[in-house]
Amino acid sequence: MTRTVVVKVGSSTLTAEDGSIDGRAVAQLSSELAGLVRARHRVVLVSSGAIACGWTALGAPGPRPTDPAVLQAVSAVGQQRLMRAWQDGFGVEGLVVGQILLAPLDFGHRRRYLHARSTLEHLFGLGVVPVVNENDAVADEEIRFGDNDRLAALVAHLASADLLVLLTDTPGLYTADPRRSETASLIEEVMKIDQRVLEAAGGPGSFGTGGMASKLAAAQMATRSGIATVIADGRMEGVVTAAMQGAPGVGTTFRPAAERLPARKLWIAYALGASGRLVVDDGARRALVDGRRSLLAAGVVGWSGQFEPDDAVEIAGTDGAVFAKGLVRHASARAAEWVGRRSDALPEDLSPVAVHRDDLVVLV
Repeated sequence: MTRTVVVKVGSSTLTAEDGSIDGRAVAQLSSELAGLVRARHRVVLVSSGAIACGWTALGAPGPRPTDPAVLQAVSAVGQQRLMRAWQDGFGVEGLVVGQILLAPLDFGHRRRYLHARSTLEHLFGLGVVPVVNENDAVADEEIRFGDNDRLAALVAHLASADLLVLLTDTPGLYTADPRRSETASLIEEVMKIDQRVLEAAGGPGSFGTGGMASKLAAAQMATRSGIATVIADGRMEGVVTAAMQGAPGVGTTFRPAAERLPARKLWIAYALGASGRLVVDDGARRALVDGRRSLLAAGVVGWSGQFEPDDAVEIAGTDGAVFAKGLVRHASARAAEWVGRRSDALPEDLSPVAVHRDDLVVLV
């Protein structure tokens, strides 16, 4: 049976100690994924490493830069070198790779989403292995994925994948940081990502932008799309094949949720940055969580931030805990005209709906 798997490999797995691309790691993963393609599975590779490649190509003059504009320029240097590494790796196996550079808006607009999906389908039909990355060289800092783990989860939805495999430099999710706790043990299976699981995640990784926290966020995105996810050691030989077979002890497996989010709501929940926050009363919270209704202006008791219509906002209860996110219909500059107001007290040009249920995602 043909299956579709999205494999994300991080910079920490692909790079050597000096930051250069590890040819052996590329060859090993290329060989394994080529074997899956020959077995008639559909494989998408989401690859980090462009900035690492670019910085090495420039001679790594000092510490890695942190300025976003400089990082974008470095990525422009490194992206084609990264693709050349993958072309060489898959070329030995007789396969051709195709580059797809995506931006968050490709998932938020229906036509762009369908176009991206069509491109993937045609690459599969041509026997080409798609290699996906964020378009770092021109990405707007305000509108970007932030890390390739989240991008991989969205791509898994785009490709209607059966499995998302996040390869990293650790065997999976532990009960505590194994670098600091001798009693830390590997969590082999997670049925639901709750607060206890989130607290087990550590901080950012070494050379890449992601860490275990971002991988958990990606796992949460994918499982809410109905896609099983595995976090595993990218240096382990045959790791993707073992994950597809459900072999025991291969990283941490996250089981898919029963309720699936559509692509647009995934984009709202996880790809869009929030410009502000709305605080709602208990009645409004119940209507959103239990009744799956729209948020009315009358239920909003407070707000913060600066936002325009169609900007993303977090939605919190009176206890301050964020439980939802959505696209607001009214601007913060006019908050005094609509926050807490019933329909008959609103100006004629303002709808009683502050966030429509079609634009709202309950996160908990």
